[in-house]
Amino acid sequence: MATNFENTSTDLIWLCTRGNNSMLLKRKQAGGVTFSRDPLNLTNIHNRKYEGFIDTKAIGINPSPRNPSALTLTTKNASAVNPSGTPSQPAKLHKTHHFPANTHNRQIYRQLIKETTKQGYRVDLRQEMIARASALRQAQRTKKPTPERKPRGRKALKLAAEGKRKA
Repeated sequence: MATNFENTSTDLIWLCTRGNNSMLLKRKQAGGVTFSRDPLNLTNIHNRKYEGFIDTKAIGINPSPRNPSALTLTTKNASAVNPSGTPSQPAKLHKTHHFPANTHNRQIYRQLIKETTKQGYRVDLRQEMIARASALRQAQRTKKPTPERKPRGRKALKLAAEGKRKA
């Protein structure tokens, strides 16, 4: 007998799964903070607002599996979800959009907003979405080598005096 979830709300699913689920990460250090491994969670905080596996419209930004220096936007496809919130077509449940590594940051932010909030996806997550994309881009940036420090004060005078002696 198949289970029918037409009368189940997302709030009820959250109440049942908030204490135990496969994406929950509990830490006893630092006051017992809880995190989430959900790829559709923008802040990685275990909270009803950010959990993507519960909502019918969820957003996730992660490094691209093909190219680690590129970004991938993942959204839940609303047409593949029944009105009850259960997926009717699991293969078409997620829609992805790839941003190459050479795309400028502001262009990525504009496209993120265009792909999500203007199409009715969670306007309340706009700041978190931009912050996540910005943090990922910052982490992907190559670090410049630090230049050698110039001597100052007495060390500089000492080196200058030695240079005059040699010349």
